[in-house]
Amino acid sequence: MKIETKYQGIVEVAEDRFITFEKGLPAFEEETSFVLLPFEENTPFYVLQSTKSANVAFIVVNPFDYVAQYEVKLTDSTIEQLEIVKQEDVAIFVMLTIREPFAETTANLQGPVVINAAKQKGKQILMNETNYQTKHAIFAAAKGAK
Repeated sequence: MKIETKYQGIVEVAEDRFITFEKGLPAFEEETSFVLLPFEENTPFYVLQSTKSANVAFIVVNPFDYVAQYEVKLTDSTIEQLEIVKQEDVAIFVMLTIREPFAETTANLQGPVVINAAKQKGKQILMNETNYQTKHAIFAAAKGAK
């Protein structure tokens, strides 16, 4: 199926790659179908792109590559809703807020996106009882750690 995207124009995507977000994303509840696309070759970034609205797209990254000891605890209801059977089927991403310069870009560590890759189901969860922030400077921290 061809879909119009925010960053890559029109792309062909197999429908079995569509990820269903049963209740959409916060503030985008009507957007229930997304696809995960590479942002650019040789970068760790992906685009969580709505399959219905070209302008609804989020730059995401695997937080475990940037934040030591990042932990996401899934509730039983989330595990049940996403039909998670094996931990290996779970992919976790965090949404970025791009800033200039790029080193000041922040990540929402408090609201990770959880995807069951085996079932193509996703959900953004809110982790209230953590010290994680919605605007965590993960690239500045990673740069200082190297």
